[in-house]
Amino acid sequence: MIYLKDGAKMMRPVTTRAEYMALRGSNEQQQLMNAIRSGNESLKHRLVQMNYSCLPNADGTLKGSTRMSDTVGMDIDHLSADEMPVVRERILAKKDELGLLMLEESARGQGYHLVFRRRQHMSQVENLQWAANLLSVAYDAQAKDITRVFFTTGTEQLIYLDDAIFASEEVLGTDSWTSQAARPSVTDLHGLSKSSDDNPCQEKDYNGMAFSDIIAKYWELYNGGKLPVVGDRNALTFELAVNLRSICGYSMEGLQTVVPNYWAQPDGSCTDADRNEYLHTLENALKEPRRGMPLRMKQVLQALKEQQGVRACGGSISTPPPLPKRLPPLIRLLTRNVPWFYKPAVASAVFPALGAHLHGAKFRYWDNVDHEATFMNLLVGRQSVGKGSIKKPIEFIMDDIRQRDLLGRQREAEWKQKNPTGKQKKDPRPRDICIQMLIDNLTDAVFNQRVVDAHNNGERYIYTIVDEVEALKKVTSSHKADEVGLLIRKAFDNAMAGQERVGADSVSGIAPLRWNFNASTTPPNARRFFSRMVNDGTVSRLDVATIIRANDDDDEAPILGIYDEAFAAELKPYIDRLEAAHGLIECPAARRLALDMKQENADTARLYESEAYRVLSYRANVIAWLKGMVLYVAHGYKWDKTIAEFVRWSEQYNLWCKMLYFGAQLEKELTDEQDLQRHSGPQNLLALLPDEFTREQYLQMRQQAGRPGPGDSTLRAWQTRGHIAYDETSARYVKINH
Repeated sequence: MIYLKDGAKMMRPVTTRAEYMALRGSNEQQQLMNAIRSGNESLKHRLVQMNYSCLPNADGTLKGSTRMSDTVGMDIDHLSADEMPVVRERILAKKDELGLLMLEESARGQGYHLVFRRRQHMSQVENLQWAANLLSVAYDAQAKDITRVFFTTGTEQLIYLDDAIFASEEVLGTDSWTSQAARPSVTDLHGLSKSSDDNPCQEKDYNGMAFSDIIAKYWELYNGGKLPVVGDRNALTFELAVNLRSICGYSMEGLQTVVPNYWAQPDGSCTDADRNEYLHTLENALKEPRRGMPLRMKQVLQALKEQQGVRACGGSISTPPPLPKRLPPLIRLLTRNVPWFYKPAVASAVFPALGAHLHGAKFRYWDNVDHEATFMNLLVGRQSVGKGSIKKPIEFIMDDIRQRDLLGRQREAEWKQKNPTGKQKKDPRPRDICIQMLIDNLTDAVFNQRVVDAHNNGERYIYTIVDEVEALKKVTSSHKADEVGLLIRKAFDNAMAGQERVGADSVSGIAPLRWNFNASTTPPNARRFFSRMVNDGTVSRLDVATIIRANDDDDEAPILGIYDEAFAAELKPYIDRLEAAHGLIECPAARRLALDMKQENADTARLYESEAYRVLSYRANVIAWLKGMVLYVAHGYKWDKTIAEFVRWSEQYNLWCKMLYFGAQLEKELTDEQDLQRHSGPQNLLALLPDEFTREQYLQMRQQAGRPGPGDSTLRAWQTRGHIAYDETSARYVKINH
């Protein structure tokens, strides 16, 4: 680790995983990473600094060191979003041959830092060239000296760490012929032995969860994210040790390896009195009566389990995946007038309005199912965070439709005036009336009339924007959230909707539901509104966005750019291309990308053991691909790298937001269903049913099998996992062969 002393860069060894992870996981480090990943790269120099290729001079300084360590630090930079996962997998696949000891994402998320075992017969540059050839990737030629310092990232960016890295020694490489010097031992620095053959906590994690993550989550839940300091470190370290001992085999050696020494100084030094106090605290914790795993530890482990899916989406627990630096021209235009921390939300929120301009256009997915430009965006953020920043771009996108609607409303009003309710002979309502933008207070009859009119006039979309998701309930006469959920599910699939009436004045008509909307809300309201729709396919059909400001306590209103005629003129060519699109539109590059992302999602779900991520990723892939197709059309049927990178980001961002706000509930419900399957054998029940069956047949078979309850959750689980599908035409469930 590098630290400053009298203006000079000094070095000290970091000798345990716990200490290393504490440096990466500090509050300041995490806040810096959040700000850097959000665009404030000027803070990079404040990150913790490490050197992995040399040892300090005799006086502890870094400058001019020739003492080469037995490890090599390598910087891989300037990777694209497409290259990042490829290079990562290549490194991990060759980790044994490489002798990989550490792999992390760089601060800006456009490269990697890795540490590998030095080939001692080679120079520093030869080692770097050897590794570059092995991995088929270029290293940063500016980072070839053994004194090169790396800006360390956070715990979320750490991909791989081998404890052998902490036993680094000096070697006699071809760059240096100095004698090997004694390296301070762990006991010298902390009064702790690094390891023991009998140490039950030698493993890097507990059930796949790193001990560093467990400790960081513990402090987050029970100390506001703050580490113990002078005044409370005795009590807090004692409580931590009492909770950790149950997963460390009630071993003193295990606790010493896992529990950080909060008495140690920043340079690693520790007095005998402080070292004894630390050890005495751990001993006292072990003497406490044993009562099984403490509730606090259970809650910490459960919280980490629920966060696995969030981490799978990229970014970090508190920061979503960063928006690509190079954006498609249309997205760059639509986001240029808002501050950087609003750009991700705006980049997502504009698609319902953009999609509303497409009519009679279909896109063929990789499974050969045709989709239309359906986008239902939910923007979730705390009060006064600036959710209104999406309105101006949407207003300009929808301006041409708004102007057409004015004429349509005027003609409809004239017809109503000439043909009042109850009139015996009415003039036929003009069939070319089409009003796309809806207010948020409708009857079922008006909503259905708008749907039918939009279909009959070019298969167009209706569109709604509301400040609060609760207002969507007013688009139905029942004013119920469940009805909104039903409309969302139908709209995503463009399923038939409408009503049939016999009265002369009644609105009748059935048509495919084409409905895009933007809705905003706060996190508590989002969870409450969709509480019964997390596991029935409603939430998975949404495109969810959020706003997280660098300083969440800053309530200052954002300063927006100017939206004027010049902005409208730049936007018009893109809107014109969308309006002109028609028929079946295919893009082989988009199809290949969607297939690649599908496989990556499956691999990620397995890696993080997140069933919620797996379930949500199916439609998130479709939504992101559809965005790519809209951009493909808007840019003149041209596909490029910026669109591909945006599609990848869009899927991960949507998934990150869903996992953040709904992932814990979905994970729990899916786990409960799995438990139900294990105990009641629903798959066996499914095998008893015919290939096509009605709900009544299912209930009858369930009753005969002695299963309690209505079984709706089991039906939903079968549908979610692709075992069955519902055919609305025949009102039957159909088994799907795998």
